[in-house]
Amino acid sequence: MTYAYEVAVRAEAALGEGPTWDVEGRRLIWIDILGSRVHTYDPVSGRRTVMATEQHVGAAKPRAGGGLVVNLRDGVGLYGPGGKPSGDSDGSGDSGDSGGFRWLHREVVPGRRANDAAVAPDGALWAGTMRYDEAPGGGSLSRIAPDGTVETVLDDVAVSNGTGWSPDGRLMYYIDSPTRRVDVFDFDGRRATGRRELATIGEGDGFPDGLTVDAEGCVWVALWDGGAVRRYTPDGKLDRVVELPVPRPTACAFGGADLTDLYITTARTGLEAPHPLAGSVLVVPGAGKGLPQPPFAG
Repeated sequence: MTYAYEVAVRAEAALGEGPTWDVEGRRLIWIDILGSRVHTYDPVSGRRTVMATEQHVGAAKPRAGGGLVVNLRDGVGLYGPGGKPSGDSDGSGDSGDSGGFRWLHREVVPGRRANDAAVAPDGALWAGTMRYDEAPGGGSLSRIAPDGTVETVLDDVAVSNGTGWSPDGRLMYYIDSPTRRVDVFDFDGRRATGRRELATIGEGDGFPDGLTVDAEGCVWVALWDGGAVRRYTPDGKLDRVVELPVPRPTACAFGGADLTDLYITTARTGLEAPHPLAGSVLVVPGAGKGLPQPPFAG
């Protein structure tokens, strides 16, 4: 199967990441980690917004009551509805406001930053971290409850990345990028146990980065330095490949009114000669059927 991509948002993000479809707001939320920016994009009107954060931001997800939960360098924080990105932008400057912020959980670890995060079916945030030097064992994966209670799930991670759940909520998928593996856990609604391999990315094919799970229970994985997004069935079989013009796709998510458009964030950091579209958000219309992502319940 051949997929045709389009450019949803032309940008030069250093490390574009974390696409999330905001069902209530009918918009895509995505971030530039190293640029410390949270972006939104409305595919119907074409309206874009951008909000600066004071620290490198690993993820931004909608909250049930409005606003955003953000995974920042020094912990997890909340923006209220008044702190949502607002205004129009061409991506070259700030037009949002960063008011209404408070920390939900703050934990300063020198040399460490936030990375990818995902909201579980119960509304808790599963937030990953990593060291800037990507040292093995320097990162973690934690569950942050809506009241701010934190439980460390994995404490021996290098680069905590994609996390997602099966349609029935009984499986959790997870990526620690340097392992080149997509792992699967049994999930009981709160705890992840029985970690095992779903798929391994071969050398020369890149590193698994962000992921999303579709309505059929298949796992779509962006391949950093692999120039593609792959789809794996629940039994680990590779059955689809979306070839891309950029070497460093970072993550993917289904969006649009019917959740059939696959949005893909990309990066240009570390590239000696970046492709003109590196750092942009690409979209593959009609790639599949996604699942509505729950908002953070806090």
